[in-house]
Amino acid sequence: MSTAAEQPAFLRVYRAVADDIEAGRLRVGDRLPTERVLGQQLGVSRATVRRAIAELALRGLVERPERRRAFVAGEQLSEPPNALLSFTELGRRRGRAATSPLLERDVRPASILEADGFGIQPGEPLLRLRRLRLLDEEPIAIDEALVPLELVPRLADGDVDDASLYAELQDAGFEPTTAEYDVMAIAVQDPDATLLGLVPGTPALLAHTRSRDAGGRLLEVSSTVYRGDRYRFQATLSRPSMFRRGRNA
Repeated sequence: MSTAAEQPAFLRVYRAVADDIEAGRLRVGDRLPTERVLGQQLGVSRATVRRAIAELALRGLVERPERRRAFVAGEQLSEPPNALLSFTELGRRRGRAATSPLLERDVRPASILEADGFGIQPGEPLLRLRRLRLLDEEPIAIDEALVPLELVPRLADGDVDDASLYAELQDAGFEPTTAEYDVMAIAVQDPDATLLGLVPGTPALLAHTRSRDAGGRLLEVSSTVYRGDRYRFQATLSRPSMFRRGRNA
């Protein structure tokens, strides 16, 4: 295991600031010390501090307005770039309790198109779970997931408020490893608006997810409505090589 002295300098700065945030020494909205002051305190260059702050911003721990000091970010649920995590895992990373009260649950036969997507026979049972997603009892999202019942039979009845669908799939030997994910802006309406504590017509985010295992098998299809002020999606983008061969290429 690496010692603190062996860690990259920027990582020591990152960890020092992150620890202050997690311990409550830095609270939401608090400004971080200037790059010069942080560098003096931790014995590193301003460039090193700048890199650490960029990483903190990338992880959603701080916000860094242009030409202004960074400050501790608000309580948005943010996913690490290009990481597939469950709602429970995202909440745990923030040190918050994630619960998912059940709104609706039913089992119905798969249509021809659904069966083709999941690789099952038409008419085989699909489990639909519609749940309200809470962090420390605060509404964050409403999620509706569809999954072959044979993969998660324990979720067909009983308490699912604290259950993680990804954990259930993993325990059954069907670990989600990749997902197709798209997000669009919507104006949320009732009943979702009321459940999320919003006025009908408030901007929100609608995310569609198709999760697959390492072999490419489709495990779950879901739609999630997030409060726009409580969710932040991050991704790392790469410019296609065909556009990097020259300005006139």
